[in-house]
Parts: sequence; C-alpha cells; structure tokens
Amino acid sequence: MFKIGDIEIKNRVVMAPMAGITNGAFRKIVHQFGAGLTYGEMVSDKALCFNSENTYRMLEVSEEEGIVAMQLFGGELESMVKAAQIIEKECRAPILDINMGCPVPKVIKSKAGSYLLKDIDYAYNLIKSIVEAVNKPVTVKLRLGYDNNHINVVSMAKAMEQAGVKAIAVHGRTKSQMYEGRADWSYIKKVKEAVKVPVIGNGDIKSCYDAKRMIEETNCDAIMIARGVLGNPWLIKECVDYLEKGILPSIVTVEDKLRMILYHAKELIKISPSELIAMKEMRSHACWYFKGLDNSNKYKIKLNAMKTLDDLITIIKDYYYEVFSIQLQLDS
Repeated sequence: MFKIGDIEIKNRVVMAPMAGITNGAFRKIVHQFGAGLTYGEMVSDKALCFNSENTYRMLEVSEEEGIVAMQLFGGELESMVKAAQIIEKECRAPILDINMGCPVPKVIKSKAGSYLLKDIDYAYNLIKSIVEAVNKPVTVKLRLGYDNNHINVVSMAKAMEQAGVKAIAVHGRTKSQMYEGRADWSYIKKVKEAVKVPVIGNGDIKSCYDAKRMIEETNCDAIMIARGVLGNPWLIKECVDYLEKGILPSIVTVEDKLRMILYHAKELIKISPSELIAMKEMRSHACWYFKGLDNSNKYKIKLNAMKTLDDLITIIKDYYYEVFSIQLQLDS
C-alpha cells in the first residue's frame, strides 16, 4: 500500500495510461483483476477547453473502476490550467495526472508530452500553476529525457516535487526511444533516491517476476504495467498475488480467454455510442487475446472484420469447436 496525497492505494500494481485502450471498460476489468490504481486515456487540454463532447465523455468514471487517475496533456499554461479545473469539476477520478512522457509526433508537435522534458523551468511553472489551481492531488508521468544526450529525469523529478506533485511515474526510456530497446531501470532507482514522494516504475513489466525484480532493483513504491496487459489482464492479478503473497501464476486456459473476450466486448458496448463503434474498437483487443492460441491466424482475419456482438460470438464458438471438437456454451 502507498499513498498519493491523502489517497490510499491498496497495492503496488498500477495500470498505465494508454491512448485508445484504458477507457472505462478496460479500467473496470483491470480493477476487477486487482489493480490498485488505473489511469484514464490522456485527454487534450484544447479539446476540453473547446467543449468537445467526445473528450468530455472520456472523463466519465464509474465506481466499478476503483481509484482512477485522469491524465491530461497539453503544452500551454493557460489552457492546461483551465482544462485541469474542468477535470476538477466534471470528473470523479480523485487524481489528476499530467502527461510528460508521450513520444508520438502529433503530441510533440503541440509541445506537449515528452516535449515538456526539454525545459525544466517551463515544466516547473506549468505544473506548479496546475497544482495551485486544483484540489485533486496532481501527479506526473515522465521519461528519462528527450534523447540519450539529454537525460534529465532526476533533475526534472526534483523540480516536479518542488512544484507540488504527489507522485512521479518514470518510464525507463527516452522520448527518442519511443517503445524500442530496453527500459533502463537504473534511473528509476536514481529518482527514488532523489525525491520523497512515491515513485512508480514503468517499462518492460511482462511478468510478475519482472514486477518483483523492478521493486528489488529500484526500491520504487509501485510498478506500472502497460502493453503487457493487452490481451492479458490476468497479469495484473499475477503481479498482485506474487508481490503480496508469493503466489505463482496459474494457467490461463483457452476458455478463460474466449470468455474474457466476450465479457470485454459487452463492457465496451455499455460505454460506446453504438455497438458498431464498440466492436470496431474490440477488434484489436480480440486479436491481442487470441495471440499465441493455436490456429488463430485465420480467426484474427475474421475478428478484424466483425461488426456485431453476434459476429464475435460466432467466431468464438467456431474457434473453440475447431480446436476441441465440442461446443462452447456462452452466456447470452
């Protein structure tokens, strides 16, 4: 357990923010698997300031999602402060996170995300202004630096603590690395030694053994998992159980995966404007769940064309029958 401000986080396993992924349905699922804290998809300051209906919808958080940090991105002080105040008023998530790590060109072009790593003084003034404008505890998610020649995460973390943030997440890659190469956990350790607020380590957590090793090597307060959970929400539970009780992972069966795909799809439909929109989003998730299953390639082609929940049910049943020669009974 650790605290972000006055908010108690029940364990050391955190679900990272991922654009297009960590919506309400996904957050509900990983919370059910035991995540102590989940992050929302990053929302644009400009879109909130311009009253985008779709962006406001992203602020919706239910009690079934547990403790959520809503993540905001942008680069201009005035619009960021205004957007933070909108989140303060309109979003029930108890924590506000500022994205200072996204490396994608579209975000960098708007002088947001990892771009903010270029100027510690500007980042300090931006974050301090946000902290002073809202009551929610403010956190930041950083990378090691803009590139390998400008690794400044320790100095940046100190500045963020001075600005008033209540926790710091560190992804062990630079902006220029994107998601390639190996995460360098040594800088997570250096940040932990340099600040007093909780430090959340992020990068290359693909198993519960990775999670324990990161904590042992860096002394971080919590670990943050991102891509390792895609198609594998069981990883959350495995990490919680292994870190807290030493329980080793159990086998996830084919039937477990197929039933989870259907459950995930139904949850997506609940929060989506239409079934078609939900099922288009579900295509990627379903393929992630199918990854590694025997004879799955031809079914992935079908999954990428599905338009209705009935399409998905047919694909799941056909696959199970082909592999096991028996019918899979599914709840309606």
